[in-house]
Amino acid sequence: MERNIVLPRSIRYLIAVAEHHSFTRAAEVLYVSQPTLSQQIKQLEQLLGVQLLDRSGRSVRLTAAGEVYVHHARRALGELDTAKRAIHDLSNLSRGSLRLGMTPITDYLATPLLEQFNARYPGITLSTLEMPQHEIKDALAEDRVDIGIAFSSTLSTEEGSDEIDSHILFIETLGLIVGKNHPLARQRGPLSKHALEQEPLVMFNADYALRRHIDQYCLEHGINLVVAMEATSLSVIMEIVRFGRLATILPEVIACVQPGLHAMALLPELPHHTITLICRKGANKSPSCKAFGELAAEWTAARCLRKPALRIRPCPLPDLCSHVKSTSADTDVLDQPLTSASEAATDIPT
Repeated sequence: MERNIVLPRSIRYLIAVAEHHSFTRAAEVLYVSQPTLSQQIKQLEQLLGVQLLDRSGRSVRLTAAGEVYVHHARRALGELDTAKRAIHDLSNLSRGSLRLGMTPITDYLATPLLEQFNARYPGITLSTLEMPQHEIKDALAEDRVDIGIAFSSTLSTEEGSDEIDSHILFIETLGLIVGKNHPLARQRGPLSKHALEQEPLVMFNADYALRRHIDQYCLEHGINLVVAMEATSLSVIMEIVRFGRLATILPEVIACVQPGLHAMALLPELPHHTITLICRKGANKSPSCKAFGELAAEWTAARCLRKPALRIRPCPLPDLCSHVKSTSADTDVLDQPLTSASEAATDIPT
């Protein structure tokens, strides 16, 4: 079967002959032999089935068909040059795009990371899509998002996917969150499971992984939660809790930075949760994806090392920073022999 392929080289040869009205001069300018140049243009004419050059005079000129073809060929070469520059810009991270799938929790906790990424790479368009966690994995598999930021229990029994790579960013502690005017806001010490059963709660619905993990915790410890309201928006949950009547269960760090909220521990202790970057196995990672992974590693390590008095934003590792070496449970949580957040962050895909 004949392959109708027009190479940019043949087009450039034709344009050079048209500009210099000479095969000899065009060959000199292009640093090729005249027979090679002539052969390439003749093959192009044969492919198109039309004569492009009038060779009958003392100088070579374009035929009417050649004029039309060169007009469009110049535009095509311009587009190819633009594409080449665009690829270069992608490599230099001066342009590009990145699609992130996030849960309501990770959307909130990772906002400073998104701000830093935009500040460092303002030419990259960052699109965030909020969805339940199982949908993020589906979106990765279907190439609807490039990276997912997941929020998972460290004791989760969910099976890993053969299609998904996961890399821990940091660990979060969950607690009961109440408004500052709630009676429990004045209580010192952790809340017992009996007391928890007396508190009406506003919670994410069962589509969200956090709710399923909390339900599993309650099942294991024989706790009957009083869920008075369900929501799919973190901001709605926080505003309802701020009014003071209902409580919720969320990462404790949220209460540290949101005015009018108070966090308290529960007994038995809730499982720790990991904030994890997830991506599709074997996917060709764009420069934007690699840059995001590298910045996430830097950001995680820097936030962990900040002193509490100097933190502008919440450290996502409040317990790990101070207690990482105090118990053996931390190494079990990570399921790998890490001794610092910076070591954990180095496993992020780049």
